[in-house]
Amino acid sequence: MRQTRRRFLATAGLAAAGVGSVAGCTGRTGSAASAGDGGDGETSTGESMGGETGTASGGSADGTGSGGDETLAGHPAAQGLDGQPTLGTAEATATIIAFEDPSCPRCRAFERNTVPQLRSELVDTGQARFVARTYPVIYPWGEPAVHALEATFARSPEAFWGLFAHYFAEQDSFSTENVLARTEEWLAANTDLDGASVVADAEAEAYAEEVQADLDAGEAANVGRTTPTVFLFRDGEYVTRAGGSVSFDLISSALGL
Repeated sequence: MRQTRRRFLATAGLAAAGVGSVAGCTGRTGSAASAGDGGDGETSTGESMGGETGTASGGSADGTGSGGDETLAGHPAAQGLDGQPTLGTAEATATIIAFEDPSCPRCRAFERNTVPQLRSELVDTGQARFVARTYPVIYPWGEPAVHALEATFARSPEAFWGLFAHYFAEQDSFSTENVLARTEEWLAANTDLDGASVVADAEAEAYAEEVQADLDAGEAANVGRTTPTVFLFRDGEYVTRAGGSVSFDLISSALGL
């Protein structure tokens, strides 16, 4: 299970070269158990790529560019957006696209500290939609986990969100050797899905195209190896991006919501 990872990592360094210093996960090696939250992953400070801000007219203030098209329809981060795991509706004023790795401690902090408020104050009120793009570039177990997530999403979006949350909640307990077995157990206990079938698809990389689509979108948008990275759009126009410790206040302020 290394084909998609090898293809991305071969070019990740080039993508990262155009990105400033950030506070997010940056492709360390080792085990998530030894990393924990990195000592500072529990607080969303709003620290982001160069502390960037943006405007509703679509200017990219971080200097990395966005592939030319500053609209949601043409932005590289939104490649293949239809069919991605999404909370909220396409009619919402704003779109938040988040590139996250289940194995990334900083993503866990984002999911704990920022996403619940995004959901309650922006998504549930109809002001924004939240789109998750799985992006396994940090610890090795993130790759089989992402294949399992894609196999789960193909069967049940609701189960996808449950498994996604489970990976972050129990992040320190996973490794490359046990992640699929633990995934099967969780699916059997918490969903109506056939966990063995999901894991079989993950092992066979049955949804490799879907996994690669997210990696390609991240590469095209110069995400590099920084997770989480969020791209913000309002009224169909690119506003800005932020990576690392991404707070609710940063997102709501940038979107004017």
